Amino acid sequence: MKGKVTIVGGAGRVGSNAAYALQLGLIGEEIALVDMAESAAQGEALDLTHGRGALGGPRTVAGGYGAATGSDVVVVTAGLRRKPEESRLELITRNANLFRQILNSLHEVELADHAVLLVVTNPVDVLTYLAATELGWPPRRTIGLGTALDTLRFRSLLGEELGLDPSRIDAMMLGEHGDSMVPLLSAMRYDANPIQQSPNYSPEAVGRAVERTRGAGAECLRLKGGAGYAVGLAIRQVVEAVLTDSGATLPVATLDESGEYEGVALSRPTRVGRAGWLEYEPLTLSEEEHKGLRASAEVLKETIARLQAGT
Repeated sequence: MKGKVTIVGGAGRVGSNAAYALQLGLIGEEIALVDMAESAAQGEALDLTHGRGALGGPRTVAGGYGAATGSDVVVVTAGLRRKPEESRLELITRNANLFRQILNSLHEVELADHAVLLVVTNPVDVLTYLAATELGWPPRRTIGLGTALDTLRFRSLLGEELGLDPSRIDAMMLGEHGDSMVPLLSAMRYDANPIQQSPNYSPEAVGRAVERTRGAGAECLRLKGGAGYAVGLAIRQVVEAVLTDSGATLPVATLDESGEYEGVALSRPTRVGRAGWLEYEPLTLSEEEHKGLRASAEVLKETIARLQAGT
């Protein structure tokens, strides 16, 4: 598969897991790992290079921002951890400042024409908004991972609760990648049939899956210090859709400039291809789901306003 991918933060847990997922999927021709921890990035690149003996796949290199030259997709996973006694807004402000430094560094690199930026660093929706409004690229070339990870988690947990194969479940989380995320319950399917027809279906089981999904990130953080494998696979889905120009529909975060959710970046079912995000898939929402998405948008607007007031 043609194309070059750069991962900024490639020596970290998420960045290295994403690179491994891309390698296993034979996605792209080259992966460049950029990280302040240069020796760790070189070690990750070396380890991945050794693995080519099993499957082939993309070459992996490490270096400074110059290594990103010619990239078709730039994935940003670099971020800062919360300090003791630090407020959520203080962490958001620090990550926003770091993120702006990354954007400035990317301005110095000659990327491929129509390169796509994939934002993974949290708060992903807020940073996607910043990138789409400050990078100077057409907003369609900026995509946030958004609820793509939450959707994978939701399908997996629905499978556990209902005794179903999660890969055959069609269900999505939308809105904010956070507490206000909205499960699209009215459109859940299993093998294209309403999931309510499944033998073990119950509203209580679905409710448990929703709550487990909302708490999944915190649970991974408590048990092992943070998520990595599933987010790597979610990143792989988006990168593959871009490089193959597949037009796949994914729940990613994008800046809506003139629609109902204007002024924020939040996740909706969106077709993704070589030019970035292409169009939104039509949504038929229940009244509760529509209310939830509007509330999610308001949460993000408030966070963006507070960040801008503080900077």
